[in-house]
Amino acid sequence: MTALITRDELRAAIDSGTVTVVDALGGAYYARQHLPGAIPLVEAEVAERAGELLPDRDAPIVTYCSNPACPNSGRVADRLTALGYTAVRKYAEGIEDWVAAGLPTESGSLAR
Repeated sequence: MTALITRDELRAAIDSGTVTVVDALGGAYYARQHLPGAIPLVEAEVAERAGELLPDRDAPIVTYCSNPACPNSGRVADRLTALGYTAVRKYAEGIEDWVAAGLPTESGSLAR
């Protein structure tokens, strides 16, 4: 099971630039709104794109989804761990919690 990270811990990590945030929703959800600096990586693309997007397998990574009931962030975290990533955590709540707390988000797509 992937370790969890709280909103306050994640905010501090984003603010200090010490984490790569992975949006496990992707597509239109990512384009509409995502956590600051997040990169989109959905479960179906992990094996193909993880090495390109996340070259350091020991660097801190946090996956997130919409809310705690959404399974996408856990699935992406599990796939990354299976590929040898050693510092993967999952945001315990999700972007809905982040937005409800009044924290900043970004929008726009990421070109391949």
